[in-house]
Amino acid sequence: MSGTSDDIVEVLLDQHGQIRRLLDEVSGAPGPDARRGPFQALVRLLAVHEAAEEQVLHPVARVRLPDGDEVADARIAEEEESKRLLAELERLGPGHEDFDSRFARVRELVLAHAGNEEREEFPGVREHYGEDERRTLGAAFKAAELAAPTHPHPHDPNRPPANLLAGPLVAAADHVRDALRSAVQGLRRAG
Repeated sequence: MSGTSDDIVEVLLDQHGQIRRLLDEVSGAPGPDARRGPFQALVRLLAVHEAAEEQVLHPVARVRLPDGDEVADARIAEEEESKRLLAELERLGPGHEDFDSRFARVRELVLAHAGNEEREEFPGVREHYGEDERRTLGAAFKAAELAAPTHPHPHDPNRPPANLLAGPLVAAADHVRDALRSAVQGLRRAG
């Protein structure tokens, strides 16, 4: 899902760029059909990205950043609010009459959250973790993405070790749901 660098900060910055592009694409789409694909891609990217951050980034921020607990707690609280709203928006779908106004709120939250990470967490990770450690963390982040849920689950445990136990089960259910949805869409197109 990420670029070629394994440095966790670079991986995250790359994904933040992808998220910003998808937010713009959904916001600029001329109607529900045009926004459906980018919205689904955004939902998946955000779900995977946030789950991996909860398993890798926030715990390492807690360990070495002087105010790591406060920073991680604040980012997790932001993630919870955006996950809740994104799950509601996903349930309603791009054709719902309230989609635009609700999406505007999600966009605002996601952009604020990314900015807070970029200002408060990333510099501390760069300062308190060496280059080799950041590459190892980047590899761990990419591995966590592989087992991450593909849809927002605002009520799932988001702190280790609970997220490490529940995450793969939720991710497996998401992958089955995605496969079923894809099969039904394929049948509709063929039928």
